[in-house]
Order: sequence, then structure tokens, then C-alpha cells
Amino acid sequence: MKHRVAGRRLDRTTEHRTAMFRNMVTSLLRHERIVTTAPKAKELKRVADKIVTLAKRGTPNARRIAYRDVRDAEVLEKLFGTLKERYASRPGGYTRVVRVGRRHGDNAEMAVIELVDRAPAAEGKEAEPAAAGADKKKAGKPEKSEQSEKKAPPAGKTAAKGKAKKAAKGE
Repeated sequence: MKHRVAGRRLDRTTEHRTAMFRNMVTSLLRHERIVTTAPKAKELKRVADKIVTLAKRGTPNARRIAYRDVRDAEVLEKLFGTLKERYASRPGGYTRVVRVGRRHGDNAEMAVIELVDRAPAAEGKEAEPAAAGADKKKAGKPEKSEQSEKKAPPAGKTAAKGKAKKAAKGE
């Protein structure tokens, strides 16, 4: 029975799971948005919210505890600097999990986990890559009006090419 046992095992050993969540929380704090499977995102939310709460404390001991999980000095400075100020008045709920569909290879349910109240610069540059699959398909193709403009050559050149081909054939 699983009474009073919190968290998902995710089919990994304890050491692997701990290392995975440390890497994922560092990436989340660096990029402010990552794409992963839904169960991992739901577990990462618990870890990330605790790290942000430590940053809000701002004490040297809180920094040491956060350093156990976030082993990147640059990300740690961001956490205890800009993120601490951003979430100072928020009582909790620093991350958001949004489900985005299923992965093609193994049909795993995918989700985007992101920090709420992200910086405007981060929203602008990462809004396109994290868009839904339908938007990605359309991104490479120009719109129909653009296609018709590109494919339709000027009228004078078309007539000249046609006359040149007929002259070459001897008609």
C-alpha cells in the first residue's frame, strides 16, 4: 500500500530522480520555461516552488540550501536577485503547468512548465518555439498571398520567355 508516501517514482532510482530534478529546476530557473512530460512537470513544480520560497527568505543559510539543488552560480544569482524581487509579494504558486499534447514517438503526454509573471523579454523571444504543434507547421510556410506574389513573375518576362522558347523550337 502507498499510504502517506508522497511523490512519483517515475521508474528511476532515488539518485537518478534527485539528479534529474536538480538539473530540471536549474534549467527552469535559467530559461523560465521548459517542455517535459506531464508527470515530470507536476513533480518539478513541487521542487521549484520550494526553491523559490528559499530565495524569498534571502538568508545565507537559505542560499546554501538552494545551492545544493541549483549548482550554477549564475542561476543562483538570478534566483536570489531578480526572481526574489519578482515573487516577494506572491504567497505561493510560482510555477504553472500547461499540457500541450502528446509526443509523436511514444505518445507521452507533454507539458510546458513555466514561471508565472515571466519577464517581458523572456516572453517575447520564447513565445514562438514553445507554440503548439499546429503553429510550428505553419511557421515554415508563407501565407497564400505571399506565395502568389513570389510565384507570379512580372508579365513582361513571361511573354518574353514564351517567345524565346518558340523561337528556339523553330515555330
